[in-house]
Amino acid sequence: MEYRQLGRSGLKVSALSLGTMTFGGKGDFADTGHTDIKGAQHQIELCRDAGINLFDTADIYSNGLSEEILGKALGKKRKDVLVSTKARFPMGKGPNDAGSSRYHLIRACEASLKRLNTDYIDLYHLHEWDGVTPLEETLEALDSLIRSGKIRYIGLSNFSGWQAMKAMHVAKSEHFIPPVSQQIHYSLQAREAEREIIPVSIDQGLGLLIWSPLAGGLLSGKYRRDQKPPEGSRQLTKWGEPPVYDQEKLYDIVEVLVKIAEERKLSPAEISLAWLLSNPAVTSVIIGARTDEQLNSNLKAAEVKLSNDEKACLDKVSQQPLPYPFWHQAKTAKDRLSPADLSLLAPYLQ
Repeated sequence: MEYRQLGRSGLKVSALSLGTMTFGGKGDFADTGHTDIKGAQHQIELCRDAGINLFDTADIYSNGLSEEILGKALGKKRKDVLVSTKARFPMGKGPNDAGSSRYHLIRACEASLKRLNTDYIDLYHLHEWDGVTPLEETLEALDSLIRSGKIRYIGLSNFSGWQAMKAMHVAKSEHFIPPVSQQIHYSLQAREAEREIIPVSIDQGLGLLIWSPLAGGLLSGKYRRDQKPPEGSRQLTKWGEPPVYDQEKLYDIVEVLVKIAEERKLSPAEISLAWLLSNPAVTSVIIGARTDEQLNSNLKAAEVKLSNDEKACLDKVSQQPLPYPFWHQAKTAKDRLSPADLSLLAPYLQ
């Protein structure tokens, strides 16, 4: 397992990490999986044997049950791993039971600590943008939680480029400890993050943690053109994450994945994950699984190295058209582009 530095922090995290949204399977998350404590302990051991040191959860996952199961499953091994959790979404029906206010974040952090049965959280993410609460209030609250020893590092999740940039500016101007990471949705099926989120992360030194790297299973090879979706599937149905705007393009991507996978005697999922891991901006790819078979397959991706030709084929079939102003910059500013600019524009300059 490769270990990569998380942004400009001194923390090193495994290139693959385990997401625990399947732990519990309660409420809106019932369709994602029903992993109990025994199953969680087994998955954690498989991951630790493979070298994974980062385990990700959130308070909203099964209304806190995911955190509880993760804490119990880790037990005394807690001190040997890194735990990431998140807050922002509603955890009650009251007017202050959601958002990124000082009131809610401090309460949410203390509740997560109890559920996780730990004294500290290694990485604490704002789970979503809050356009109502001033960022000065939000970042001051997180700064105080760091200085009190309850959390070690902070990150962002599901922020746009300008929102992440504003957060970094406020942290710097107010002398708060800044975020070190962004947790984002990014895959061969959804490359929107390349336009703004990834460039700003490179520019500001934010590590990138990737959620839903297989597009909720759409890139697993189980969804093929002219075939019925697997029985019990939640994709291409009312679940809606990720949204599929061009189903034919999705099938084109899957066909290339399947072709490369068959040639390499690997699974399409392993190829999909390897494509993400080949991006130097990506710090860790968060994998999750309902079964041991899925988890073992995903873990193998850490050892897969794609050839330049394989990456080029995947890049081409999944490439999205450049929106303005990027097509204009590719045409007129190619003599003065930064590494952050080139993370998006380089393939279009060929």
